[in-house]
Amino acid sequence: MPDAYTDLDAYLALPRITGLALSPAGDRLVTVVATLDKDATAYVSALWEVDPAGERPARRLTRSTKGEGGPVFLPSGDLLFTSARPDPAGGSDDDAPTMLWLLPPAGEARVVGTRPGGIGAVAVAERSGTVAVLSDTLPASTDTASDEERRKARKDKKVDAVLHASYPVRYWDRDLGVGQTRLLVTDPPADDGCVAWRDLTPAPGRALHGGQVSLTPDGRTAVSTWARAEPHGGRRTTLVAVDVASGEQRVLVDDGTTDWLDPRVSPDGRWVAAVAERRSTPDEPVEMRLVVVPLDGSAEPRDVAPEWDRWVSEHRWSPDGTALLVTADDEGACPVFRIEVASGTVTRLTGDRGHYTDLCVAPDGSAVYALRDAVDAAPTPVRLDAREAEQGPSLLNGPSTAPAPGGSLTEVHATAADGTRLRSWLVLPEGDGPHPLLLWVHGGPLGSWNGWSWRWNPHLMAARGYAMLLPDPALSTGYGREMVRRGWGRWGDAPYTDLMAITDAALEHPAVDRTRTAAMGGSFGGYMANWIAGHTDRFDAVVTHASLWDLEQFGPTTDAAYYWAREMTAEMAREHSPSRFADAITSPVLVIHGDKDYRVPIGEGLRLWWDLCSRAEDPEAMPHRFLYFPNENHWVLAPQHAKVWYETVHAFLAQHVLGEEWVCPELLR
Repeated sequence: MPDAYTDLDAYLALPRITGLALSPAGDRLVTVVATLDKDATAYVSALWEVDPAGERPARRLTRSTKGEGGPVFLPSGDLLFTSARPDPAGGSDDDAPTMLWLLPPAGEARVVGTRPGGIGAVAVAERSGTVAVLSDTLPASTDTASDEERRKARKDKKVDAVLHASYPVRYWDRDLGVGQTRLLVTDPPADDGCVAWRDLTPAPGRALHGGQVSLTPDGRTAVSTWARAEPHGGRRTTLVAVDVASGEQRVLVDDGTTDWLDPRVSPDGRWVAAVAERRSTPDEPVEMRLVVVPLDGSAEPRDVAPEWDRWVSEHRWSPDGTALLVTADDEGACPVFRIEVASGTVTRLTGDRGHYTDLCVAPDGSAVYALRDAVDAAPTPVRLDAREAEQGPSLLNGPSTAPAPGGSLTEVHATAADGTRLRSWLVLPEGDGPHPLLLWVHGGPLGSWNGWSWRWNPHLMAARGYAMLLPDPALSTGYGREMVRRGWGRWGDAPYTDLMAITDAALEHPAVDRTRTAAMGGSFGGYMANWIAGHTDRFDAVVTHASLWDLEQFGPTTDAAYYWAREMTAEMAREHSPSRFADAITSPVLVIHGDKDYRVPIGEGLRLWWDLCSRAEDPEAMPHRFLYFPNENHWVLAPQHAKVWYETVHAFLAQHVLGEEWVCPELLR
């Protein structure tokens, strides 16, 4: 059997687990597993059931060439999911939009909800079973029939033009089309036939784009994020409560200085827990707090743990409503914490270095189910005690996924010039070494190297003999707000000097070869790779993926320019642009960019490439390369393109770090 970390085809064929849903009785867990299609050019997802008791093996529930996702249970125990697969009862084809399906505990799945623009996010009321969905709808459409007619007219005339009247017009890798996201609700699906949708938001504009919805247990009220346009192209996200019977809206919270995210209604229907993201300024970083808001407006929003200096990633209510189970980055991990709502007492439940996601709380409150991964472990389902501190997880019999990688994982510590303690992971290959060092800078920039990555997997590089340094410099999360403040609006200062200090410390490790080094990164990590290239010649090669090159150019062209404008003044952007130091670059640079990247638009990669080429005295001897993907986005997701990505990076580093002959990947010749 091929080794999963030395054979790219074997690695790309590994099953990938995401998402977790728990039945109302607590006796069934459902997860989503993505595998390669028959052509190995896309991933197709399927639903799998996992035994919460950890006794029975996992079993596959669905099979189709289109795939299934978004599992959520009804109070009856029936499972809802979304899929674009054809309806076996007729009425749809291979071009069908994503529909809502129902799978009973025993029997076949059937379609219960359709919409011409497809079904997006799904929420279910815990007691009543009321179903809410988000769905793309053309602005002038009044019902399903009129929406279908208008879409057909555009398709028949081959019209894809969009007339925008507001900002934004793009998001990550997607053009925001003529459609607008609407909030639809329906009663629990009956025994046969499709549900009848009630449109609660007939004229939402862009308010529900990227929206998040939670229902009260009785299904009478939907709580949703609601984006509002601001002067000068700005945008803020508020929370609204929508009466399901009438569609009447009222604002729950909107103070003009905070964006409100991820609303979760309490089990008694009285409170909403949400993440309050206080806006940044050029001098002060963003601040995220977990807040509870009374649904009836009888009191002011309240910070649940005001003294806790961590940012919540996920949160779920305990069944009795007395606590919130949350995850948050913390010192190179992402543990599960329990926060008592009344006192704000925070208890860390997990004692390992795991990265936990997709929390599901047992109906009796005794257990928490989650997906656990780590820098050296792929996601897999686990069970935790809902109250025990510093515990280890109990592994469940989940679907197969990536095997444990070889080599070892250790930590490297350093001290910044201002005295700040710095930490990083060091992934070491098998063998004594010394191994060439590859500095790999994370993106974000608000992030941390604390979990498994299918797309940016250090073990694929370690399997080829590189010691992989995964540092958390200034701007990294999990170390308190001061760590973020150190680099806020000053990307070229503390983040860069932190990286150099950590690199110096790693080079002292006896298994690391200090004479052979390279640096690479994507997104913000790509920015740092560019900054490094212009400020030191210590690295034998630099790989920069989806990178920011000229911050003045980037700011107005990214998909959320208003956010960028809050972080940096024009002067800051000019001072910290890597493009200012193009003349100083001597290391060979591999530039990688996708044309459908709207977060860091292709103009950044094109200008970087021109600035490198225009300084080459001898074109034949120029060491730089540009790997361009016309149809990929910020991450390069198609498996065949991910393979080309790794092959090119391997060849480039082998040439400039290992001293081997350049070997162009077969499909690029």
